[in-house]
Amino acid sequence: MAEATRIVAAQGWAGATVAAVAAAAEISTGAVYQHFPNKGALAAEVFRRATQRELEVLGTVLSASEPVSSADRLAQGVGLFAQRAILGRQLAYALIAEPADPLVVTERLNYRRRYHEVFAAVILDGVRAGEMVPQNAAVTAAALTGGVAEVLIGQLSGPVDGPAARSLVAELTALALRCVGVPVTQFAPSALDSVRPTSADGAHSAESSLEAACPSS
Repeated sequence: MAEATRIVAAQGWAGATVAAVAAAAEISTGAVYQHFPNKGALAAEVFRRATQRELEVLGTVLSASEPVSSADRLAQGVGLFAQRAILGRQLAYALIAEPADPLVVTERLNYRRRYHEVFAAVILDGVRAGEMVPQNAAVTAAALTGGVAEVLIGQLSGPVDGPAARSLVAELTALALRCVGVPVTQFAPSALDSVRPTSADGAHSAESSLEAACPSS
């Protein structure tokens, strides 16, 4: 699996053929077929493992037991998710949106629901604690999940480094807070970067995509 994941991270799903994975792992193609009946099944397993890892990282932040607010946890979780996507942009694109085998598409839908659940849980915590405005946590979580993914899809197609990367993370984090009804001007979590947008196009695309899904109140 490690070799297959590395291939996807470098070449996308198209490069992760059974022959390529077998060659990278220094095993026969027959050995691969002993575990996976076809390329689609192999790709689906790569997707599950890689996405499960990202979900666990996000879930750990969102459900942190430290005495921090739900808004803090949401901001830190979205910020970390964006940072990891930027650092591993090819793999992130493959997991989020790259055209893939139908088995991978099915897994995407399954894991999207799981992302909804972890976001909904922290939003519900925030509503109950009076930190976030009353809202349907499931609906907001679905909009937030889709909005973050849509922004990242557009940004991962090219290099995003240095100030531009920090700006993108800050914009995503701030807009996630607006999405749940937290005034960003009254909030200063560690996940919010003080760097102002240096790329008008990047800042605009992030803001327009997320605010379309999550208009500020």
